[in-house]
Amino acid sequence: MTRSVVLSAVLLVVLTASAEEKAGAGKTPTETGTVAAGKQTFTEYCAACHGVDARGMGPAASALSTPPSDLTTLAKKHGGKFPYEYVGNVVRVGKPVPAHGSVDMPIWGPIFGVRDNGNEAAVRQRIKSLCDYLATLQEKES
Repeated sequence: MTRSVVLSAVLLVVLTASAEEKAGAGKTPTETGTVAAGKQTFTEYCAACHGVDARGMGPAASALSTPPSDLTTLAKKHGGKFPYEYVGNVVRVGKPVPAHGSVDMPIWGPIFGVRDNGNEAAVRQRIKSLCDYLATLQEKES
């Protein structure tokens, strides 16, 4: 049941994102560059589970068997440096170790591949932009 709820949520996100892209929605004139593109990707694909603040409390989080990760602590958990390669791999091919999160998380690489018409360079750029945006959300050391 949980898996079908997650898959339904993913499908809804993809369809909504496609409609918004065609309408040109989600972009403001002051947002430019890779971080803005990453923010849009995050909003369209990740916020439903991870929340708009990336802390793991999105509206779909309660339907998952394992709570989504707090993405604002990634740098803290990786020696103070944002783990671009790790995050990019998780987004592209999924979690390498079950203890790092739920298998409920979709593997976005193939979905981005379809969305970007099989353009591997566009998929890599989308994932890089997403990582660039997530890097801006990291908790500051106190």
